[in-house]
Amino acid sequence: METGIACYTRGPFLPTVSSKHSPPSISPSFGFRSLKSSSLFGESLRVASKSTLKVSKTKSTSLVTRCEIGDSLEEFLTKATPDKGLIRLLVSMGEALRTISFKVKTASCGGTQCVNSFGDEQLAVDMLANQLLFEALNYSHFCKYACSEEVPELQDMGGPVEGGFSVAFDPLDGSSIVDTNFTVGTIFGVWPGDKLTGVTGRDQVAAAMGVMGPRTTYVIAIKGFPGTHEFLLLDEGKWQHVKETTEIGEGKLFSPGNLRATSDNLNYANLINYYVNEKYTLRYTGGMVPDVNQIIVKEKGIFTNVASPSAKAKLRLLFEVAPLGLLIENAGGYSSDGHQSVLDKVISNIDERTQVAYGSKNEIIRFEETLYGESRLKSGVAVGAAA
Repeated sequence: METGIACYTRGPFLPTVSSKHSPPSISPSFGFRSLKSSSLFGESLRVASKSTLKVSKTKSTSLVTRCEIGDSLEEFLTKATPDKGLIRLLVSMGEALRTISFKVKTASCGGTQCVNSFGDEQLAVDMLANQLLFEALNYSHFCKYACSEEVPELQDMGGPVEGGFSVAFDPLDGSSIVDTNFTVGTIFGVWPGDKLTGVTGRDQVAAAMGVMGPRTTYVIAIKGFPGTHEFLLLDEGKWQHVKETTEIGEGKLFSPGNLRATSDNLNYANLINYYVNEKYTLRYTGGMVPDVNQIIVKEKGIFTNVASPSAKAKLRLLFEVAPLGLLIENAGGYSSDGHQSVLDKVISNIDERTQVAYGSKNEIIRFEETLYGESRLKSGVAVGAAA
């Protein structure tokens, strides 16, 4: 729904955030040369970390505030959470996303390609995005550990364990389609404390994605706060709240990933045939960020990425699936690995892979029933998509 919602303060608003210590250094194991802050963010991140998170104090904990469409990112966050560390971290990541968007839009994609430690081919702009995000987390002062799909080892960001966070991110999902000028994006999840394994997606305190297409948007979900919220990057470089999604309804829109799996996964083939026979509209870009974002913006649809014996699951639970799961479920949608919500899957190791579906309740019921014969969400009501 695109209207503002009422939210109750959970205690007096926090005073201005300030830091008493200098920015911590990144672990030497990270292995890149530290760039000057001006080459990454100009002075914007330094300013943001000191002055843009001012929050007014209130005398009454019963005061009702409004989370309005049109709010700035900082205004929204002070209403959405009392956690000053989380506010600072999300603002810092917003600064990085702004810079990544500019770099993607101005990148020359005929440059050097390289390979990360998982063996995935990547464009040089991936490495720049990767570094920008590590730098942002470093400057936030509230990140204890960070881990990226390109550098899949925990990096000590120097933040506190108590009151701090650990962050996992995919710096540039869809980098292979940058040169074709398709929409790409960044995905990240925020967990409390110092653990990124032995936890679940439901333990996240926030998740977000940056969507870099004709518009650049920052899409955020905060645990315990209703809705998934979209912020538009304005010409002057500020983020403005432009949409909230609280319900994913039924609609014939599908985005089928890993279609090669249909060659030896008959149930997945049957599911795809259902979509085609029922005249669903195909909307698939080859990028997970735009395809999942589409469900949130259109408030309908289904995204699938299913494994088979010959086409193994390749989506990583920590970096992609769990953060997007929080975005979808906070928006009123559902997620599934075929048996359970992806938010309930324990992340046993950093490189854990999984199949996944995101969408409306009835679409997830159909997904689970077609693949495995039953659904945990089955209510006894006939399942049928709306036109």
